[in-house]
Amino acid sequence: MSRERTVASPARQPAGDDTGTATVITQWTPGSPRVNLADGSPPGPSRALLCATDGGAALLGTLVLAPLAQHPLLVGGFVLLVLVLFGSGGLYRLAHEQHMLDDCPAVVGRAAAAWCVLTAACGILSLLHRIPGQALLLGCAAHVTLSLLGRGFVHRRRRVALARRPCAALLVGSGPAVSRVASALQRHPATGIRLVGIVDDGAVGHQRPDDPTPALPVLTTLEDMRLAVIQNGVRRAIVLGSAGAPQQQSWLRGLAELGCAIWELDPDPSPYVPQLREAARPLAGFRCRPLIGPSFPLHPGKRTLDVTVSALLLVLASPVLAACAVWLRVSEGPGVVFRQERIGKDGRPFTLLKFRTHRPADALESATRWSVATEHRMTWFCRFLRRTSVDELLQLWNVFRGDMSLVGPRPERPHFVVKFSEAHPGYSERHRMPTGITGLAQINGLRGDTSIEDRCRYDNAYIANWSLWQDISILLRTAAELFRPTGS
Repeated sequence: MSRERTVASPARQPAGDDTGTATVITQWTPGSPRVNLADGSPPGPSRALLCATDGGAALLGTLVLAPLAQHPLLVGGFVLLVLVLFGSGGLYRLAHEQHMLDDCPAVVGRAAAAWCVLTAACGILSLLHRIPGQALLLGCAAHVTLSLLGRGFVHRRRRVALARRPCAALLVGSGPAVSRVASALQRHPATGIRLVGIVDDGAVGHQRPDDPTPALPVLTTLEDMRLAVIQNGVRRAIVLGSAGAPQQQSWLRGLAELGCAIWELDPDPSPYVPQLREAARPLAGFRCRPLIGPSFPLHPGKRTLDVTVSALLLVLASPVLAACAVWLRVSEGPGVVFRQERIGKDGRPFTLLKFRTHRPADALESATRWSVATEHRMTWFCRFLRRTSVDELLQLWNVFRGDMSLVGPRPERPHFVVKFSEAHPGYSERHRMPTGITGLAQINGLRGDTSIEDRCRYDNAYIANWSLWQDISILLRTAAELFRPTGS
């Protein structure tokens, strides 16, 4: 198992002045937006109103069929079928400039399919002889008409809300296209976008001389950007061109951590469009699509492996854990278990457990200093625990609880997550997967006082090429390393 050895600093590089107040990262809370997750919806229950409208229209359409009044379960199933068909057809994905007629083909086709299923169900229940064919056609027509009228009302209400309460947004980009896009968005308030600034570390003179629209402030530092987001309630960032440009990564990471949805806008669209962009939506005539940030879809096999192996190892290692706890209590005094806040998947903090092998001077030293003790200050038993990684065995309980995984990027303290995220591109992307006891970086010798950049690269490579067999292979190689312990 891997272990965080007490060293001077990562890869023997100066760790900076750690004597001041620790940096605190923004913590995740349930319901808060996460990294780069964009839905493009305005405030308000628009989706709920559309669902209510479609469900109500389907229910009213069945009222013309008197025999169905005695079969409420059949009517309820029909309404649920309508909502499922409409949802699968994308009728609850809201665009900025949407009208009733845009939904007409999809509504008519899916409503007709639902009524065909209802007709077949009536035939099975021997109800068709009591329902005239004209009544079925009338019910379907009433359903479609009411659904379209209701949707027209919801879309109009939404367009009015967008114009009255536009979403504050930042424009991220550089070059002459910035002024053109900014002017277009300012001239079309119906898009529901209110630009409050342009993010560009080299932006100069974005406004054209003949442009009558108001000039926008240019934000050239990360601190300016954060202040603009907080002061203006920014909820969206629009990136010109490809969001994968290296110079934009630090901006996007900062915006995503502040809860902003990330959109990608193509200022100069080409007729040759990648298949991925078929879901693009028009925004003031530009092709725009919400971006979903790097994430790791958890495979059920990974969690099954974690629970099975961690439970088995906890049972097998329980005598060792009990003996170590007793020895530490007798020789070192109270406080056998060391608890420390670490950052896990999606930036969520959790409490990591270890056997206590050293005692930092205070909480600040424990949270903000890479080197909190030296091995010569430990007893021989504590040195044995660290060199054999036995002090890490308590993290099997973190794995069993779901805080961590057996295999994944090693978790770090909040102070260093902030520092390493600013210094090493791609470091924050490690948090798209659950953190682990061991990982690809650890079995390749990246333990203790080694390069954070190399660890980051190996961790992201592991996530990009993840497979269940790779986890098993890393666990077997980690077990082999235990016979020649070097610490980590």
